[in-house]
Amino acid sequence: MKHLIIINEQPYGSEKPYNGLRLAMQIQKDFPGESVRVFLMADAAACAKAGQTTPNGYYNIERMIKSVLINKGEVKICGSCAAARGISGESVIDGTKMSTMSELTAWYMDSDKIISF
Repeated sequence: MKHLIIINEQPYGSEKPYNGLRLAMQIQKDFPGESVRVFLMADAAACAKAGQTTPNGYYNIERMIKSVLINKGEVKICGSCAAARGISGESVIDGTKMSTMSELTAWYMDSDKIISF
């Protein structure tokens, strides 16, 4: 089964990205053969910034994205959303990719389950 998780909120200040990535990681843990794709839109483009530092004991979105990627998930970033926020391809987490609405549409049409955070 193919799962698409769309995240729209900023990385910190809202727990939506945290919960969306927790879901992605749990699917990967409980159902290792499942396809997990995460698309970062709007303010969530900032979730893909490399070099995030958080206080000890606080969740770190960068580490969570890296976990999804290590476990064969895909993470794409809305390119125009990133550009509007001054985020370039050189400043994002290795393994994430800038993307387009066309690619999101293809993922959407190809997915069995879709959830938005």
